[in-house]
Amino acid sequence: MKYSAIPTAQSIVQHCQAKNISNIVISPGSRNAPLTIAFAENPFFNCYSIVDERCAAFFALGMAQQLQVPVVVLCTSGSALLNYYPALAEAYFSNIPLVVISADRPIYKLGIGDGQTINQQNVFKNHIGYSANLKQDVSHATEKVLHYKPEWIIDENVSEVQQKIQSYNDVELNHAFEIAMNLNHPVHINAPFEEPLYNTLTENIITPRIDAVKVGEVTQPNIEYHKNIWNIAVRKMILVGVSTPGTVKDYILEHLANDPSVLVLTETTSNIHHPNFFNSIDSLIAPIDMHENKFEQFNQLQPDVLVTFGGLIVSKKVKAFLRKYKPEHHWHIGGQQANDTFFCLEEHIKVSVNTFFDKMYADSIVLKSDYFEKWNQVKQKFEQKRDLYLKEIPFSDFLAFSEILKSVPNEYMLQLANSSTIRYTQLFNFNTTLKVFCNRGTSGIDGSTSTAIGASIGNNSPTLFITGDLSFFYDSNALWNNYIKSNFRIIVINNKGGGIFRILPGKENSDVFETYFETRHTLTAEHLCSMYGLDYRKAKSTQELQDELSYFFKESARPQLLEITTPALKNDKILIDYFRFIS
Repeated sequence: MKYSAIPTAQSIVQHCQAKNISNIVISPGSRNAPLTIAFAENPFFNCYSIVDERCAAFFALGMAQQLQVPVVVLCTSGSALLNYYPALAEAYFSNIPLVVISADRPIYKLGIGDGQTINQQNVFKNHIGYSANLKQDVSHATEKVLHYKPEWIIDENVSEVQQKIQSYNDVELNHAFEIAMNLNHPVHINAPFEEPLYNTLTENIITPRIDAVKVGEVTQPNIEYHKNIWNIAVRKMILVGVSTPGTVKDYILEHLANDPSVLVLTETTSNIHHPNFFNSIDSLIAPIDMHENKFEQFNQLQPDVLVTFGGLIVSKKVKAFLRKYKPEHHWHIGGQQANDTFFCLEEHIKVSVNTFFDKMYADSIVLKSDYFEKWNQVKQKFEQKRDLYLKEIPFSDFLAFSEILKSVPNEYMLQLANSSTIRYTQLFNFNTTLKVFCNRGTSGIDGSTSTAIGASIGNNSPTLFITGDLSFFYDSNALWNNYIKSNFRIIVINNKGGGIFRILPGKENSDVFETYFETRHTLTAEHLCSMYGLDYRKAKSTQELQDELSYFFKESARPQLLEITTPALKNDKILIDYFRFIS
């Protein structure tokens, strides 16, 4: 086995191995050669080569999303590092432990006009859990250090100076990995390397100090105050954002589902299900907003207590409702942070969701309330009307999503792109065995395909990725790798542009709107599939879609892509009319 001759490279690799961080996503380059060699030559590590750094970072994020452990993404110096920023911001807001390692130029070669050189230290300072800026070795390329920075070692013993550098770097590395592993925050490790970069040894020459990751003490807050309020509140709303499947125990879900004073509003990304839960929030709230006595109905829906848990919320309608009709108490349960999304957060209760509701239901107090019953009748009515509406409308985005979601086989992982894709999905019931994920930290369209492919590597389930056309073409380099499984499926809803902008208020049908907002185009995915080795299928009607879906999920030798063409000029009206119809 080969080891880099550069001590810092050896140290980083040993820290990763000691902390059982085994997945390394590498983009090609020269300055990161010491780490590339050290990781790739060590059989402990699973190394993946992704050329496009933006795709590489989202690929790594998808793996970390599924494995729930840190995944390393490694690049060379210069602008390569900046391409990590979108995925790193997503990791920051989604609490995913992405470990960015960047090779850097020696500090004395910054600002002198050398190529592939930028100011890399603390470059992610606004969206990072920790930045570890390592010091350059002096025992490697000592003659160059003496030439450019003699003050680093003049009148001192090189080995003693190197030992101080080693100690400093070990402290930084231990702290960075502790932040990633304890808090699920992304971290950035910046390592300056002097040439020569490719020299190797047959054994390690250093033994770094590697500290065990300390698990922080969890203090249990006194929640008797909350329990007293819970036990007298006749209108309690539970709103669940992005959550890992299996977060909430089944018996807790049963407690909530059968409490007449509780409404549970779930999002597609919450991964919790029960027939008594309200899984289409917009279908509940939008019709009220169109009703002639909407103020009276919103007052009846307004909760006394709002309990939230999980990540960020998709539904703009529930945000608008709760910001105007604020609960008397809003508590956020669990997680590393709590967002004051509705401008009324009273407390972030840092216990697990199961612990909190165990306490709330410790006594069998059943309140007399019609809160659930009243709104459950409303829910049943809109579900019946949705079925009627689907029989009346022509082929469209709305109808396509209905057909897709009822066709997905059991136990699939469902990865969703942002914008209209996640919002349409939220309007329908679907197979509750599916595990659903979407990049809701920053809600960007930029790396959804890469994330989905990386997630499929970190999960044994077959994967379906549903995306819009702009998101798919924007991230088309995601297909440029050798790791797409044969059971990976992509569905592209191609409405020839950013169709969601037609739904937003204030848009105008004009050349400016079509060019700069909707961005009309005539692209298809067919030639991309040919180039990257995916089987291509297409549909442009209900019958064609049903026919394609009947065998789309069957076993195949290559990954499959189904492109569904829908009418751009009808989709927005059909969606808006849906809310009018069910109201």
